[in-house]
Amino acid sequence: MTHSLLSPTATLLVSALRGAVAGGGDDAAVAARVAGTLAGHLTDPFLLSAAQREPDPTAYRQHVLHVEPDGSFSVVALVWLPGQETCVHDHVSWCVVGTYVGEEEETTYRLRGDRLVPLRVNRTPEGVASYLVPPGDIHKVCNNSSSLAISLHVYGADIGVLGTSIRRRYDLPVIGR
Repeated sequence: MTHSLLSPTATLLVSALRGAVAGGGDDAAVAARVAGTLAGHLTDPFLLSAAQREPDPTAYRQHVLHVEPDGSFSVVALVWLPGQETCVHDHVSWCVVGTYVGEEEETTYRLRGDRLVPLRVNRTPEGVASYLVPPGDIHKVCNNSSSLAISLHVYGADIGVLGTSIRRRYDLPVIGR
């Protein structure tokens, strides 16, 4: 599903991402190329329309911007009001996250039996892109700031078919390191 409401600069981003994904290699190599490509577009003030920047008052909001026709990648904008967060989860594929507005906070975990052990907290400021590759990508993302945050996510999966990039939710107790 290609959305006709992409700005001209978002259309350029999708074209560049297509090239990064087509470059081949293992998932980490692809995700690293996609992160580099996405980072180069995160400062463009015309990338998202006003509608694609709209939050939801009850939970973070997902705007699907593009799904590649062959299902090889999807581009999603996530809009976060202060205090909104995901559940603890992992992904069905590699995932690249770039902060477009504000700052996101990610807590990573590892599974120890039937409990989660927090590993680290990463703060991703505006203009920075990072990636994760399963397995071992258990995390939670939140907006711990006092202002709106928007991030662009590129998944190596067809979100149009799957509806989400989440493979599994982890509703487990969290223990110290």
